[in-house]
Amino acid sequence: MKKIGIIPLRKGSKGIPGKNKKKMVGRPLFSWVLTEAIFSDLDEVYVFTDDTEIIAFVEREYHWTTKVKALFRDAENANDTASTESTMLEFSEKISHDYDVLCLLQATSPLTLAAAINTGLEKITKENYDSSLSVVKTHRFTWNSDGTPQNYDVFNRPRRQDFEGLLIENGAVYCTTKEAFLKSKNRVSGTIGLVEMPEETLIEIDSLSDWNIIETLLINRQKSKKQQQKIDFLVLDVDGVFTDGCVYYNEGGEMAKKFDMRDGMGLEILRQNNVEVVVLTSENSKLVAQRMEKLQIGNTFLGVKDKYSFLKHFISSRNSSFAALAYVGDDVNDLTNICSVGWSFAPANAVDVVKMNADIVLSHHSGNGAIREVCELIMKYNKRYE
Repeated sequence: MKKIGIIPLRKGSKGIPGKNKKKMVGRPLFSWVLTEAIFSDLDEVYVFTDDTEIIAFVEREYHWTTKVKALFRDAENANDTASTESTMLEFSEKISHDYDVLCLLQATSPLTLAAAINTGLEKITKENYDSSLSVVKTHRFTWNSDGTPQNYDVFNRPRRQDFEGLLIENGAVYCTTKEAFLKSKNRVSGTIGLVEMPEETLIEIDSLSDWNIIETLLINRQKSKKQQQKIDFLVLDVDGVFTDGCVYYNEGGEMAKKFDMRDGMGLEILRQNNVEVVVLTSENSKLVAQRMEKLQIGNTFLGVKDKYSFLKHFISSRNSSFAALAYVGDDVNDLTNICSVGWSFAPANAVDVVKMNADIVLSHHSGNGAIREVCELIMKYNKRYE
């Protein structure tokens, strides 16, 4: 069965301007659910949007996978009054209904994981439901506006552990067969299976306070999944890690960056101790490419904006895990990786939010021995696995 995912995005957002592109833990909001969709059982994932900047970002950033596509959304289905169903119908027509199962994913539910997507799909492919949706079990007591309770007896208030609770739609994942969708023109219909997700996924992003809560939950979630083992890979940002963060320009453009020679020697020694070095930077600089070639770092990836998604792809291709990585970063676009890898390091002059979340804050500044310090710490740490 061909399983297609759709992530509908609108350029306009009244509650939080530019919400879908706004950085959540250093990444565009929509990239959280997109990354999980990439690593799910979906065969293809479409970002369906009227925002040409997002289309360009998707086409540029996810070239390493054939699963992701961007498709332009018509203006009449991208305004405040357009329904999600009308958007889904437009999308279905634009791809000539070429799917067996359609999965709607919401960018405003960034806590969604691939496991929930897969369970929603399996409700249809394995359990023969016509559709499925994600829910959260809550143990809240609900009331009618006339002052009468909806789901319990006030004179026999149950203990939480004895209360069955309520299942509430959380708006994260919806799956449907093509036949059921085209017949009902609704995201769920026929026999409907339920996918239970954690209670915190009930929060959707409609305000800045929601945004701050979700960001904290994501940081804590990534940190809670951390594991340690022998370090096999050292992943490095460039500006603010290899360099002091300064770039020198003349009328011809970028002219110079300053690198510390001691860092290069540290990396050479580290490679001799069987730790592979990876360079991952959002900049696309000829100077950086030349320096990495001089240092013989083959795994140099330039112009990567969604560093977490790319790094997840990289470790998958190496049959490895985040636990085997050490990461050095200095700014917010490194933050998700800082919170996810086995060991994370921040130079002494990194931005505060990175230093707050890194495992180790280095005594050296970037471009002034920070990488050499990391190399020595990793070699000392890896000795326990010899």
